[in-house]
Amino acid sequence: MAATKRKQRGGLAVQAKKPKRNEKDAAPPAKRHTTAEEVEEEERDRIPGPVCKGKWKNKERILIFSSRGINFRTRHLMQDLRMLMPHSKADTKMDRKDKLFVINEVCEMKNCNKCIYFEAKKKQDLYMWLSNSPHGPSAKFLVQNIHTLAELKMTGNCLKGSRPLLSFDPAFDELPHYALLKELLIQIFSTPRYHPKSQPFVDHVFTFTVLDNRVWFRNFQIIEEDAALVEIGPRFVLNLIKIFQGSFGGPTLYENPHYQSPNMHRRVIRSITAAKYREKQQVKDVQKLRKKEPKTLLPHDPTADVFVTPAEEKPIEIQWVKPEPKVDLKARKKRIYKRQRKMKQRMDNGKKNKSMET
Repeated sequence: MAATKRKQRGGLAVQAKKPKRNEKDAAPPAKRHTTAEEVEEEERDRIPGPVCKGKWKNKERILIFSSRGINFRTRHLMQDLRMLMPHSKADTKMDRKDKLFVINEVCEMKNCNKCIYFEAKKKQDLYMWLSNSPHGPSAKFLVQNIHTLAELKMTGNCLKGSRPLLSFDPAFDELPHYALLKELLIQIFSTPRYHPKSQPFVDHVFTFTVLDNRVWFRNFQIIEEDAALVEIGPRFVLNLIKIFQGSFGGPTLYENPHYQSPNMHRRVIRSITAAKYREKQQVKDVQKLRKKEPKTLLPHDPTADVFVTPAEEKPIEIQWVKPEPKVDLKARKKRIYKRQRKMKQRMDNGKKNKSMET
């Protein structure tokens, strides 16, 4: 009935006239047109974010924190690892009295499934735990030869948040415990693809090398021109102690037979220095005893003078005249200077007396 209207005279249906639009009704479309133009200009000026055409599927999150009592070098190393790994999270320092099983609860609260925990002992020894929380496995290392980014001042550089390549020594595929460590290191240090905080570039490489029963970590920049490597840092050495089945504990899967604790190492060094000191003291005592012993006089050997030729005897000259005394030039100069000074004083005194008389 709104669109058509019937007339009373005839039965024909006539289309109703459309009402005219007011100026107020005509204004909003013009405004909508202007707002669309402004949005287009804003989009032109807006800097596009990182290119991400895929979906973030690998939800690995790493918790990196430490215990109380670490030194400045460990703190800087921890900050460098957090900067190199965009999928990491931080937490406050853990009290040394707490048990390590508490870390699994901390990881659950932080929504993390991997953990790197730095444990300091005696303010000089540093241990690193790599764990898959909460089911395991986990590995404990002794960290040696730490060099941080600020300390090295290398010429290499990389983009913050970029994804690294992981390079492993062929020795990781030969032994089963190294194969387990390789899988654990891949899951911890590899940045997930399409991570929100990561950049879609690959410009550096993490190298893990096995040498002298230790794992050596290095970070290199990949130069695009000739694919050369320039070290960035940090660098450190991991000495494997044990591999556990659970997270921060459980049955021991592997124990390093070549591992020597820092306390034992310091004890060996002290024993070596003590042995050197004792040896020196024994040498001194022997020398003192030799000096106190009476000297044994050996009988004269007549054959010792066989090849000795007697020297020519010089005639003895007796001096009958007393030798002239040597002239001391310094004393002579002093005496002459003294006389000249006295003569000058007398002359000056004579002139003064004459002036007084006049």
